[in-house]
Amino acid sequence: MRIRAIALRILRQFIHDKRTMALMFIAPLLVLSLMSLVLGGGIYTPKLGLEKSAAVLAEPLAGTGAEIYEYTDAAAGEDALRSGRIDALISLGAAAPEVILEGSNPAANQAVILTLQELLRQQAPAGGAGLSLAAAQPQISYLYGAEDMKTIDRYGPVMIGVFVFFFVFLIAGVSLLRERTSGTLERLLSTPLRRAEIVLGYVLGFGLFTVIQALLISWFSVKVLGIMMAGSFVYVLLITLLMALTALTLGTLLSAFAANELQMIQFIPLVIVPQIFLSGLFPLDTLPLWLQRLGLATPIYYGSEALLDIMIRGKGWNAIAADVYILLAFSLLFMTLNVRALRKHRKM
Repeated sequence: MRIRAIALRILRQFIHDKRTMALMFIAPLLVLSLMSLVLGGGIYTPKLGLEKSAAVLAEPLAGTGAEIYEYTDAAAGEDALRSGRIDALISLGAAAPEVILEGSNPAANQAVILTLQELLRQQAPAGGAGLSLAAAQPQISYLYGAEDMKTIDRYGPVMIGVFVFFFVFLIAGVSLLRERTSGTLERLLSTPLRRAEIVLGYVLGFGLFTVIQALLISWFSVKVLGIMMAGSFVYVLLITLLMALTALTLGTLLSAFAANELQMIQFIPLVIVPQIFLSGLFPLDTLPLWLQRLGLATPIYYGSEALLDIMIRGKGWNAIAADVYILLAFSLLFMTLNVRALRKHRKM
């Protein structure tokens, strides 16, 4: 009877805790559905640029299913490659096709190489006039990265941003929740302090530790693990700090809607996990359009793109400026919502 009483009490607690019930039964279905969409996306279609000398390859390459873009000006093709609008730029040399891969996306690199192999297979027996060069082994070079680039070099920049964001979000949310449940926040709200001053104070207080964490993770990843660093380490620190600030403000915001640590953790599969799937670990081009747009509404996406631009592509401020401003905008938005969220604890 006593065991039965304990079991019934636990059951009643779960039934009356709607958020826990949703976490157990609905959140797994949402995450699995997202995984199915991301991992079951269509085959990546390579975007190939052809210089004027390689225009003869346009028709046979289009027959492989690739997207073809022709450039009469070599500089325009190189600009498209640097900006990521195409995955490879092809020209015809004296002995064989010359292929420059953009190089920062392994999925795109592999798709380009498979397309070239398919072209070779089709043209080898034909040997038609004007296409004999297409049957020659192409000379492949890389704009960014290299052929021997390790997996950690490709995914490392994204994971740096993900780890910074995840741990700061969790620690900030749980810490502020304890401030509230212990009564400290309520006592502060009873003072003449404005809500904005309280939010800024918490952000600055927690921010010191997030700065140290971001510095440590960035330094360890580059200096100890040896992840590729083609750009400036200062910019890496800037982006990781901004991601930590965004995670800090988001974590403190959501903590206002949690009654205990368990409910704060319940936000992870709903808020953090989808952002990880849409952060750049998988090509967004293969996903449904609505899911691509959802990825563009997440802060981790912009942080990951900036880190890829810095660490793999070696780009500078002009390439990451938009990402910096967007991350700052997210932080300001979450801080503003934080101020409004304090109204549920005390009208001021």
